[in-house]
Amino acid sequence: MAGTNAGDPRRAAAERPGTATPPPAAAPKPLWRRSPVGLVGLGLIGGSLGLDLRALGADVRALVHRPVTAARALERGLAGTVSTDPQVLADCGLVVLALPLDRLLDPDPALLAALPAGAVVTDVGSVKEPVLAAWAGRPGIRFVASHPMAGTAAAGVEAGEAGLFRGRPWVVTPDAATDPDALAQVAALAAAVGGRWTTCTAADHDRAVALISHLPVLVGAALLATADRGGEGGLAGLVRVLASSGFADTTRVGGGNPDLGTLMARHNREALLAALELHRQEINVLETLVRRGDWSALQRALERAHGLRPAFLAPPGDGPPERPALRS
Repeated sequence: MAGTNAGDPRRAAAERPGTATPPPAAAPKPLWRRSPVGLVGLGLIGGSLGLDLRALGADVRALVHRPVTAARALERGLAGTVSTDPQVLADCGLVVLALPLDRLLDPDPALLAALPAGAVVTDVGSVKEPVLAAWAGRPGIRFVASHPMAGTAAAGVEAGEAGLFRGRPWVVTPDAATDPDALAQVAALAAAVGGRWTTCTAADHDRAVALISHLPVLVGAALLATADRGGEGGLAGLVRVLASSGFADTTRVGGGNPDLGTLMARHNREALLAALELHRQEINVLETLVRRGDWSALQRALERAHGLRPAFLAPPGDGPPERPALRS
């Protein structure tokens, strides 16, 4: 049985949370090559997937909300077929739900009715426990909860870019009901676009992303607001003129899509509150050292941070997979 196999990636996820895990073996010809791939949403993630998959020769069909989005998506080549009619997903063997969290957790009945029977369905949402609760066990589909950890500050139909996923984590959070073949097909999709396969439980995922993804959104927003308030009056122009790459890097996610940041906080509230409390404690420690003028202790704290950073930039593992050559 799949649940008792020592090599089952679902079991590995529970035993080795937060580690890169070997992807399950897929069929010789993966599903994304054998049948059309459906993309529901063509923002940053959906559009980037469309560009990469089409460059690899996939038949990509997309469902979008507005006719103007469909027209622009076709102009950009994000999919071969784009429609506002959910029936565009007919015959798709693999469907990727690249939707905002609110629409993912409360899906359109027309979308649910249009999902092909037996299709592998995955998502790209940044919170996993509520997504699993909403989608696992839906009849007629084989759902795999996933989250490609890649992004920019851009959003909308203009945001998609080729190569976005190369070398970036593609996290899946399978549970006991996840179909092993469906998991393998999502692994094949992630490998095709250069993603680094990782498995963990949904709860571990949500706690981890609260620390390294959702917390930075709020911290970056706070830094922007602090610089704006502190630069009021005669300093306003100078603060903006002197801001350069360091400030831009530190505040990139805080100045990103406000809707996305709010949805992250709303649907991962408890984990985010815990992360904010830890951050507050660390800020308080640094503030105390500065107030005391304890420069040797401050240097030790900064040296510790300096030593920690490389592990977050290059996580353990074999490094990014080789990406298949893209067709011109």
